[in-house]
Amino acid sequence: MSETLQLYFKALSGIAELLAGESDFQSTMEAILVRLAKLTGMKRGMISLYRRDLEQIHVDITYGIPDTSEPIYYRLGEGITGRVVAIGRPIAIPRLDREPLFLDRSGARRRIDRSTLAFLCVPIKFAGQTVGALSVDRAAKGADLSGELAFLEVVANLLAPRVHARRVQEENTRLKEAIGRHGPLGTVVGNANSMRRVAEQIDQVAQTMTTVLITGETGTGKGLVASEIHYRSPRSDKPMIRLDCGAIPENLVESEIFGHVRGAFTGAIENRIGKFELARGGTIFLDEIGELPLASQVKLLRVLEEREFERVGGGKTIKTDARVIIATNRDLEKEVAAGRFRSDLYYRLSVFPIHLPPLRERGADIILLADYFVQKLGDKMGCKITRIDSSALDMLISYHWPGNVRELQNCLERAIVLATDGIIHGYHLPPSLQMATAADETGAGGEKGADFQAMVRAYETTLIVEALKKTRGNQTKAARLLGTTKRIIQYKISTYGINYRKYSGVKV
Repeated sequence: MSETLQLYFKALSGIAELLAGESDFQSTMEAILVRLAKLTGMKRGMISLYRRDLEQIHVDITYGIPDTSEPIYYRLGEGITGRVVAIGRPIAIPRLDREPLFLDRSGARRRIDRSTLAFLCVPIKFAGQTVGALSVDRAAKGADLSGELAFLEVVANLLAPRVHARRVQEENTRLKEAIGRHGPLGTVVGNANSMRRVAEQIDQVAQTMTTVLITGETGTGKGLVASEIHYRSPRSDKPMIRLDCGAIPENLVESEIFGHVRGAFTGAIENRIGKFELARGGTIFLDEIGELPLASQVKLLRVLEEREFERVGGGKTIKTDARVIIATNRDLEKEVAAGRFRSDLYYRLSVFPIHLPPLRERGADIILLADYFVQKLGDKMGCKITRIDSSALDMLISYHWPGNVRELQNCLERAIVLATDGIIHGYHLPPSLQMATAADETGAGGEKGADFQAMVRAYETTLIVEALKKTRGNQTKAARLLGTTKRIIQYKISTYGINYRKYSGVKV
């Protein structure tokens, strides 16, 4: 074995030993960079994490880099590090003085002859996704770049699980901080790209007077976004007046919005102030604007254009300075094409549109929101819930959520009531979630009685898995815990395809 290979093997052995230890992420990664420097001739090194929420690569751990007061980061695709993360492939630069993409954000090489340095950067990948980058520089003279690049890729593979875990931990921390800042607005925060865009749009528009159009399916949280915009605006100390246009009889809509004078119509026995007047200095939120009659749409357009209106039956012009936020679950472009919504009003409302995605398109946000609702609802209801078990998590992820976030909150409130051991199991969730998950797994959705069988399977699987976790995979003890025989447990394990061996090291 050559001397170089011996050094590589020694370095990898030491890195594996460090990763198997109990030190924290910072200490472990710093020790790994020190080992690389001592054994491989690395001059400087950096371990960077890819922040998906910002599409930036943040330098997290360094060796041989002077401390700076400002964080070091690259946009996706920027510089060598940004390019490596963007394309997911390693890059080797034989001489830094000949590479214009090298930015040296740290300033560590400003007083060094770059012609003497080579630079290598490899992606850190976990489960096929790039989660960060490992970069080093070393003396250019005598460097075997192809061999060192292959070695660094092996190192990156060893680091990947810890780097991924660190990134997930940081993302969850940022999410909790965001929830703390915004209050109980689970629909406004999240790691999905679409929800990060919503948060950015709220930041952009909250301080202005611009009319906002919020679109999205029922239950996505349009009202919460409207509240967030109001409470982060200069008008937060003024009233926010809400009106559901779809919940009012057509002949009373204008009276609700603009008010009326005594005698304006049968039953108008006194003057009434409308929502626009009540929202003076504050915000008016008109929900389900797609339900507004065409005649009323004309008057609303005038308010938006001229900031004035008259009460129904009145002749006095009233000025308004209310900030207007609109919401709808309808496709207004289709409504315009069908002649049910005025095109001029639609274009006036679409100054600043915000679209809320359905929950089924938000991926891992479902689990983050579930944890959030379990914590908040559990505290409110005086129920201590420690966790959601794996079968319940599978059901939450697999379900299509036609009622979106509102449905998720309602089903978890039900589960909290039913939970007796501090754990939400799959059988605590509504039957619709249990049946949908079983149908996805078995394809049994069309037979008579399949729904009941799916529920029984889900219930029994949950009970057996929980028993196996508590007994560390011991089938005899699990059977005793469940009050049945080992033979029956073995039969169920075989029938349901449960891998009891994977629970042998589980600590509950």
